[in-house]
Amino acid sequence: MMGKTKIIIDYTKCGNATGGIDPRTCGICLKVCDPAVFLMHPPLNVKEENPYDPQYWQITAVWLSLCTHCMKCVKACPQKAIKVIY
Repeated sequence: MMGKTKIIIDYTKCGNATGGIDPRTCGICLKVCDPAVFLMHPPLNVKEENPYDPQYWQITAVWLSLCTHCMKCVKACPQKAIKVIY
């Protein structure tokens, strides 16, 4: 029996609030993930000047049960910021 899938994203490499690249200019993981496991959103730990026009974004693996372990996201990430463990 397979354990639970974990997808770890290194926000020092991906996430413009933490020194990584801006996911809005990359977003490759969002495009290559066929079951759409990832979500791009403003980070919860960053206070925005205008919350209706956020400047900082991050990618989070939200729907882990949909992951097929194809590893397309890991292979496609130019920052090598994604790790899939299952």
